Order: sequence, then structure tokens, then C-alpha cells
Amino acid sequence: MSRAPTIRRRPPGEPQALPATLSPVLRRVYAARGLRDPAQLALELKHLLPPDRLLGIEAAAAQLADAIAARKRIVIAGDYDADGATACAIAVLGLQALGAAEVGHVVPNRFTMGYGLSPPLVDLAREAGAELLVTVDNGIASLAGIEHANALGLPVIVTDHHLAGPELPAAAAIVNPNQPGCPFPSKHLAGVGVMFYVLLALRARLRSAGAFGGGNGPNLAELLDLVALGTVADVVRLDYNNRVLVQAGLQRIRAGRARPGLMALLEAAGRTPERISAADLGFVLGPRLNAAGRLDDMRRGIECLLAPDRESALPIAQELDRLNRERRGIEAQMRDDALALVADSEDVGVVVHEPDWHEGVVGLVASRVKDALHRPVIAFARAQERGMLKGSGRSIAGLHLRDALAAVDARHPGLITRFGGHAMAAGLSLPEEGLTAFRTVFDAQCRSMLDAEALAQVIDTDGELRGPEFAIDTAFEIEAAGPWGQGFPEPRFDGEFEVLDLRPVGKDGNHVRYRLKGPAGAINAVHFNGAETAVDEGRVRVVYQLAVNRWQDRETLELRIDCLERA
Repeated sequence: MSRAPTIRRRPPGEPQALPATLSPVLRRVYAARGLRDPAQLALELKHLLPPDRLLGIEAAAAQLADAIAARKRIVIAGDYDADGATACAIAVLGLQALGAAEVGHVVPNRFTMGYGLSPPLVDLAREAGAELLVTVDNGIASLAGIEHANALGLPVIVTDHHLAGPELPAAAAIVNPNQPGCPFPSKHLAGVGVMFYVLLALRARLRSAGAFGGGNGPNLAELLDLVALGTVADVVRLDYNNRVLVQAGLQRIRAGRARPGLMALLEAAGRTPERISAADLGFVLGPRLNAAGRLDDMRRGIECLLAPDRESALPIAQELDRLNRERRGIEAQMRDDALALVADSEDVGVVVHEPDWHEGVVGLVASRVKDALHRPVIAFARAQERGMLKGSGRSIAGLHLRDALAAVDARHPGLITRFGGHAMAAGLSLPEEGLTAFRTVFDAQCRSMLDAEALAQVIDTDGELRGPEFAIDTAFEIEAAGPWGQGFPEPRFDGEFEVLDLRPVGKDGNHVRYRLKGPAGAINAVHFNGAETAVDEGRVRVVYQLAVNRWQDRETLELRIDCLERA
């Protein structure tokens, strides 16, 4: 069912609106991403949107300020992914810095409690002595959990970024840019970004009350390394406001001023902080942190982020690195199983399931199959609850996955036990006996929402590089110009080359190293997982990223191939 992608060049935009001091390549790249205002090139923290337009933030700050004054125990209710873990960590660290006497945290077990603030998690927080409960990266859909907390006399502040359902929880305060009526201009804050804003508002409130003796209070910018990690790892859109947050966090990491736990994760991964990019946050640090929530307990990941020094952080980081290697092995086998299951499928909405799959890895499998087929995919595993399946889905542009599940739920009441998520990712539960019916109706729903154009796999590029642009200085400039990520993609180009040589590399020979002849003569290139499409001679059309290969104090120009086909 996999089809060759169409290579499409992005529309040129309006590069003339951008400063002439930028190189022609960067002007073209920025304009193609819709950047028309030169002011959006400035990523200093002073350009961050102010907190006051977030609906509910003043009520949340007031509740927290009162709790700090009364020396109440505040408990953070986290989540088991990287966004939830970083949000939990900055909540604990920030509230302690702002004077909270007692701050604890609880995290749901993915396998026994499921996602969000459930009644059992409320009970766990109560057992931990909670007098005020603060959710991070969850809570907007936790109607039952917050009702239970209210019955216990435990007020709840919700900080979240997920889409709200038809009914909001009866919380003491809700801060979520995506809740109805919120005028905050950036709707793409991650959970960790929302919590960071709550801390900013709390500091302002305490400052106005004279809490810091006329001073400004603690420097919350010290938390921005974790804000950057959670933002990129959650694959939210890097709009201007998020790019400001991520850039500030990257600068702290590169300067060696990150949290000991984050630095330990880099050390365990064999990376140095000086040249870390947003891609490293998403593909190096994020998976290691997520591995705790997928295979074990995210409390270990949060413990790493909260560690006060390298000595206490490094053993945890090394454990997370081991878990990530284990996760990769499980994922590879599940991915191969899933691709075999769909080899002859013509479904538009794809559903895959095997009885022995690991519940914590199904989201990654859905993502891999989605990438291979360019179709919305939901992967299911057996849940801890007898007779139930837990699914995790990933979507493509043109299909809002949570809306698709809501439509299925409306047309077939009772088929889905519960669901939630957003446009590109969602989770759900359903009884095992409902899987066949769900497969049919999910496919039908996807067919009704996707046309042929949306189902055509397209690779967007920034066009061809001219001779003088095909240089290591261009690669340096692109590297320094980020942060690149979701919604603001790293530049990639296309062009024709002649194959001079190739050789398989990697443990299983799945990767290919090429020697190509292009506009600037011979150049090295690497195509990760490109063995199946390798071309050993003749001319090829290549989609690539211009990269700097660093090896033994040498820096050379290299192509990182995304797609290769015969010309």
C-alpha cells in the first residue's frame, strides 16, 4: 500500500519583506514558512507574550499565592510523557523558588490508572497530604477526577493545553489556551509552557504584594531548558512564541547552565551541550525521558529532572538510556509486525493490533506505520483491565484525529469507552469484542474526511541550491538559524546528482553512505534506513538537508538524505 511520495517545492513567499542582511537562502527559507514580519527574527525573551491574556491565570495565581501564604502542601498531578514530566518538574522547582513550603508530585501509572486526573490519582494525592492539587499537561477532560477531589474538599487548579470536551471540569481555576473563550494569541503552548506562564503570573502577583522585598523575585528563566525540552518533545507547533521559549532554553543548555538531570541525559546519550539543537531535544533527550513512562514509571524521569547534582542525576540518566534501548528493540519488532499486517490493506483509516504488543509502545508503532503509509493509524494493545484494549493514534494533515474519534463516538455510542487528544495524536479505550466494528467505522470516518489530495504523500522542499549556496557556510547558517521543528520545519532541498559510489553501513546494513557528484563537485551523503531504495549508479533526484559532519575536530559538508529516487 506504500506509495512513492511526490516532491513539491514550497511557494516562495515574500522574501523581499525580510532584511537584506540575511543570506538569499535564509530569506527564501523564512519566507516559505510564512515569516513576513522581520520582528519575528528576534527571539529574545522580552518578546514573549505576556501571561495576562490567558483565561483563568489570575485566579490560578491567587489560589497559589494564598496556598503559599498559608504554608499549605501543594501537590502536582503530572503525566507520563516528556511534556508532563518537564511540566511537573518546573512546577515543583518554580513553586519552591517562589516560597512554597511543601511541594509534592504524583504521576499516574500508565498501565493501571491511565491518562489524566482520575479518582484513584486524586486519592494518591490526598494520601500524599495534598491541600491544593495542580494538574500539569492534563485535567481539562478529568470531570470525574475533579468531581471526586471536590467531594473530598480538595481544590484543583487545572493547567493543560489539550482540547476541551463539551463540558469543563468544576475546577477552582483552569488555565488552558485552548479552553473556550481564552483570548491568548498562541494556541500552541505545550503543557510545560502553560505551567511556565502560571509561574510567571504567580511571581508577578507575589511581587506586587511585596513578597520579594522590592526585588524581582527568583529568575524563572532558569527553568527554560526544561520548557524547551517539553515543548519540542510534545511536537507542538513552533509558532513565534514557542520559538522564543525554545531558543532561550537551547541557549541555556549550550552555555552549560541546564539542570543537572538534563545534562546527565546528554552525557548518557554521548552528546555534548555546546551544539545541541531542537532536533536533539526531540530525538535524543525526549525518547530517553519518555522511555520511563513507556516501560516503567515516569517518576524516575521526573526524579532525574529534579536531581540537584550530576552525581545523583547520572545513574538515573543511565537507567533511562538503558530503558530507551530496550524500548527501541520492542518497537522495532512491533513495527515489523504492524507493517506485515497492513501490507495488503487498502484501508484509509488503519487499525492494527496484536495480543502480545506492549501498551506503552503502541503510539510509536502508530507513528511508524503512519509515516510508511501516509494514512491515519491507530495501534491497539491489551490493557491491564481485563477484556479491554488501549489504543494510540497518529494522523496526517487533513484529518483531526480527536474530531474523527468524536464523530465515531457520536454515531456509535458505547463502542469507544473513552478517548481524548488533539489533531495529530489521540488515545482511546474500547472492549476487545468491539475491535472489528471499530476498524470498519474508523475507516469509513477517515474516508469521509480525507480526499485524494490529502492522501497523496508529499515531501515539501525549499527548492534547489545554486552553486555558491552549496557550501558548508550555508549549513552553518541554517544550523544557527533555528529553532526548527513542528510547523517551522528544518530546511530541506532537492536536486539531481550522479551516484559515484555507495556502501551499506550500520549494524544491519540498513543505512547507506553515498558519494555523489553535485553542483559543487563530489560530496558525501548518508541515507538512514535507505537500504530498500538504494540506487547504485546513474542520476538520482534527492531530497536532503544540508548538514555539517563533525568528526575528530574536522567539519565537512554532508547531505542527510530524506528521499532518493532515480532521475
